[in-house]
Amino acid sequence: MKITEVESIYLRIPDLDASKCDGTQDTLMIRIHTDEGITGLGEVDSVPLVAKAAIDAPASHSIATGLRSLLIGENPLEIDRLWEKMYRGTIYFGRSGPAIHAMSGIDMALWDIAGKHAGRSVSSMLGGAYRTKLKAYASSLMPDTIEEAVQLAGQYAAEGYKAMKFGWGPIGRDAAFDERQIRAIRETVGDDVDIMIDAGLAWDLKGALKMAEIYEEYGVYWLEEPLHPEDIAGYRELSGRSKLNIACGEQESGVNAFRRLIEEGHLDIIQPDLGRCGGLTEGKRIAYMAHERHKKVVPHAFKTGILVAASTHYAAAIPNGFMIEHTVSTSPLTRELVVEPITFKDGYVHVPDRPGLGVTVDEAVVDKYRVG
Repeated sequence: MKITEVESIYLRIPDLDASKCDGTQDTLMIRIHTDEGITGLGEVDSVPLVAKAAIDAPASHSIATGLRSLLIGENPLEIDRLWEKMYRGTIYFGRSGPAIHAMSGIDMALWDIAGKHAGRSVSSMLGGAYRTKLKAYASSLMPDTIEEAVQLAGQYAAEGYKAMKFGWGPIGRDAAFDERQIRAIRETVGDDVDIMIDAGLAWDLKGALKMAEIYEEYGVYWLEEPLHPEDIAGYRELSGRSKLNIACGEQESGVNAFRRLIEEGHLDIIQPDLGRCGGLTEGKRIAYMAHERHKKVVPHAFKTGILVAASTHYAAAIPNGFMIEHTVSTSPLTRELVVEPITFKDGYVHVPDRPGLGVTVDEAVVDKYRVG
């Protein structure tokens, strides 16, 4: 089997608000075609047009080459070799950032092809599923008012979620308001629902320590990204002084960055995004590196159903996976792009057993939101 084309497709809702930290407003979808008629789907979580350039750019020289030209004519089943070929071919402008982001979506699509070719699910292809369902947490931006936060928390609990995360928005502007908001959310959902807070890089170390003490009182399960991702020393001190689980990693690419988070930052939970960290191939390396160090992995997945599907297979197929991010965004890209969304029932997502990722896209939705 040979790769005949690599498509990078920019999808964007018309009324995108770039002031919001909301990755569901646009995306870069990857579609890889083969001479046997098997097509693989992937998704990149980055600045879409920057990652698209890393794919579509023509070759400059042997270590500065667009990914598409590296892949045409190759056997898509040779996933590990192609990962290394892409990494070496972009070493002059890659090794992290947009080049790895672009590789991530391509790698995802290659695993989709491999599963479809073998008639097996991606979780099976990754080595087998440790579990057939995963606890799913409702993932939402934090509203600006306490009343809205209470309404959403009650809604997610009524829908069966046993865990929920609120992030960014007003968090970090006023510590007293943050406390009132988490108190109201906890009073709404009771003690049996896990609550997580994504602080969105809101504080320095002293601010994070202060808020960690407050969040401890309300049984917050983890505090995510309270500090700048480069503040490794701050994360180490915060992790050592707080009883909360400290989580981060969605900003990172490559196993070395995650090893640094664990060994130097002493993180409790790492959160690789498969559309950014290097795809399923590098994601598995990251997971097993963390497993050797007795750390948990919860993939970040705030995009469309393509990334949610890949993340579900991934979390099921690693020994230290136990939970999955379940985007509750109302963006049409999140809600409508994938024809067969991952099944959610009674607080859990169920791992699909269809070949590959187990999803297809609605071409009418692609046509509607495609840019260029």
